[in-house]
Amino acid sequence: MARSLDGLVFVPVADQAPGQVGRRTRFEYHERDGLVWADYHGGDVVRGHLIGTRADDTVDFRYVQLRLDGTTASGHCTSLVTELPDGRLRMEETWTWESREGSGTSTVEQPLE
Repeated sequence: MARSLDGLVFVPVADQAPGQVGRRTRFEYHERDGLVWADYHGGDVVRGHLIGTRADDTVDFRYVQLRLDGTTASGHCTSLVTELPDGRLRMEETWTWESREGSGTSTVEQPLE
């Protein structure tokens, strides 16, 4: 199992469609006793929160966010946590909107220092 997510910052490696997270979005993660939560903001997201659980290298969570245009959105995501050769962590995500139609994949990783 990859190391704890507690206190780590993650950023997307690519921009998504407008109104979603993008390269300017920063996720600040916390983890304790199998629980995972994060606050995020940046780009089109004014404020977002996620909460879920971790079993081994799989994180399963729900997210909700407020966007710059004043709309809200929510969904479900499953992420696989892996360690990059340089020691940073990456999460390969598969997500589905629950507040509207749509689904996809994305990747977030610890930024280079």
